[in-house]
Amino acid sequence: MAARLTASRTLLSLAMAAPFAVHAAPTSLDELVVVGSRAPAQISQIPGSVWVLEDEELEEQFRSGQDLKTVVGKLVPSMDLAPETRTNYGQNMRGRSVLVMIDGVSLNGSRGLSRQFDSIDPFNVERIEVLSGATAVYGGGSTGGIVNIITKKGREGDAQFSTEVGVSSGFNDSEDRKFRFGQSIAGGNETIKGRLAIATEDNGAMYDGDGNPIMPDISQTDLQYNRSVDVLGSTQIRINENQSLDLTAQLYNSRYQGDQGVSLGPYLSEINNPEIRDGFSSDRVPQTERYMFNLAWQHLDFLGHTAYIQASMRNEESGFHPYPYQRATLPQSYFGASRQDTRQYLLKGLLAKDFGSVRLNYGIDLDREDFSANQMIFDNATAFPSGGMTFDEEFTVDRYPDYRVEGIAAYFQAEWQATDRLQLNAGIRQRHARLEMEDFVGTQQAVEVERGLATGADAIPGGENDYDVTLLNAGAIYNLNDDQQVWTNVSQGFEIPDPGKVAGRGNYTLSGGRYVLTDSLNIDDNSVPGLKTNQVELGWRTYRARWDAQVAAYYTWSDKEAVTNRTSLTVDVVDNKTRDYGLEGSLTWRANEQWSLGGTGHYVRSEIEDEDGNWQKNLVTAASLPNATAFVQWRDSQNSARLQGSHAFNIDDDAGDEIDGYTTFDLLTARELPLGRLNFSVTNLLDKQYDTVWGQRAQLFYGFENLFDFKGQGRTYTLTYSVDY
Repeated sequence: MAARLTASRTLLSLAMAAPFAVHAAPTSLDELVVVGSRAPAQISQIPGSVWVLEDEELEEQFRSGQDLKTVVGKLVPSMDLAPETRTNYGQNMRGRSVLVMIDGVSLNGSRGLSRQFDSIDPFNVERIEVLSGATAVYGGGSTGGIVNIITKKGREGDAQFSTEVGVSSGFNDSEDRKFRFGQSIAGGNETIKGRLAIATEDNGAMYDGDGNPIMPDISQTDLQYNRSVDVLGSTQIRINENQSLDLTAQLYNSRYQGDQGVSLGPYLSEINNPEIRDGFSSDRVPQTERYMFNLAWQHLDFLGHTAYIQASMRNEESGFHPYPYQRATLPQSYFGASRQDTRQYLLKGLLAKDFGSVRLNYGIDLDREDFSANQMIFDNATAFPSGGMTFDEEFTVDRYPDYRVEGIAAYFQAEWQATDRLQLNAGIRQRHARLEMEDFVGTQQAVEVERGLATGADAIPGGENDYDVTLLNAGAIYNLNDDQQVWTNVSQGFEIPDPGKVAGRGNYTLSGGRYVLTDSLNIDDNSVPGLKTNQVELGWRTYRARWDAQVAAYYTWSDKEAVTNRTSLTVDVVDNKTRDYGLEGSLTWRANEQWSLGGTGHYVRSEIEDEDGNWQKNLVTAASLPNATAFVQWRDSQNSARLQGSHAFNIDDDAGDEIDGYTTFDLLTARELPLGRLNFSVTNLLDKQYDTVWGQRAQLFYGFENLFDFKGQGRTYTLTYSVDY
């Protein structure tokens, strides 16, 4: 036990969260991760399902041209398979929402935009750590699990350069192509080291398995004809033998660049039979733009503790595609495109200390989020006659009320090595938050006032309110032997309803040419509550020379839901019981030094309780699809080849709707050259024609079957050359 505690203290020389995580050896029970407890810990110390993506496994997936959310969806069993547009809406873990972070900095916000994976170029990703299931350790948004994306850092030595160039195509058309390029420089000494990189990706059109162009997504925006640029720099400073500092800055822009649009016919006459055409132009185009700063400091002997402090700022602007809003008359109708801005500040402090067989982690988190949104309204004289192809700005109005969320959370975690084989964990997190919301004129009323259809409109009052949430967790790990263990845990996660949607609502009456507010939601008297999710889990894992495996059974439930009452315009916390339960697992067998095979699987069932107390299937627009993957791989010192398949199973609900699953195969190969490495891959090897899950859901959300008929991308070839020098 003394040896274990000495090793633990050594491990704590790594800093808080990702900035000081190291590139570990192949996955084992001794591998270090930060996603489980916020301080570096071995997988063997975490009573939960942990998945680590790194090394050649991660690189060969990225170099096959697949984006971040697709790779995570294929390699982590509890994660749903990815949509193929910009949004990751509905890509849940264990049927619940996911907290996504870069180096411990949250990409989630109170306004759910589902763009967390449109955030970083794969060229800058070192590894990905995933924790399945609800957790009380990180706070809001992690009711289904956590994905922590860890960026590449500098290493000691002379200047080190890395270059990567890739091209993808399905050879359906000259526009059927994607180009990728990345360049980095890194180096330093034992006192200071750093890395600076720029990576870009330029997409053309996408084609389905039948060789037809895929319909662009005008609802949540697309990645066709999109160009992204990711500039990432980091510096690590060793102040002295006890202190170190990590500074990271990122500038990311992912933006539509092209003139392809979806023609809906003059005055929307062909909205049920849309056509992809050249000639699109708009004063606002889909984009994600972010800049982020992160500072992490550690001290190995701060009042007898290991201390970690992380301060970060994230500013993000999300632009959307122009979308038609049809009303009773043409002057009341409009095309609008929103831009939603989020600025987030985080300050996290953690102290860790071993007291014999007990380790304590405790600290405080401070956070602030400012949100604003507007809607650019386009000139009807060009937008409607052009069929939604020409968008000239007429004016801009508010889209949602401006608001600020400020919070403070204190947490305490304890780990007790009760015996040589048994470890017990428990913790509590208490969060207090305050919501401040500005007055807001309804978007429709503001449009009609600007167009002279009304003389004015009353503002929906804003207001202030507070909420408190207490989260608990407890777990146990029992080591069956040196490389095999079982665990169980009980944990809680939480999230708050989207303030922009549950507030800022009102009923208006047109009186004397003016819109008079007759009723509205007063958030001074109607708090926006924090809603808890509860989880119990039982799991087993082993890592051996020839094979490794992990399996976990879970049951997740919540008893409350915040519902906006459209009649009384109040937020009601109602008894609305939902549950998700399932089984997830993975198995890898290394037959010899060259051959390995394995797979993952996730069975999940999502249900909701009806008024009679009976459990029914949850709606297919919210429920996760069970999935399975399998692979076989051959590798020697110079070459590798991997054949992998992914399958999403069909689901249906008691309302009569269904989502059809699909199966795809990929072939990934690599060859070491005298200078560099060449990767050649074929994704969707069999050229499968299928409807994406998001496309099927969008048809249920919006109607217009042909407009939201999003097919999966057909067979695509990718060639990538990478070199370190």
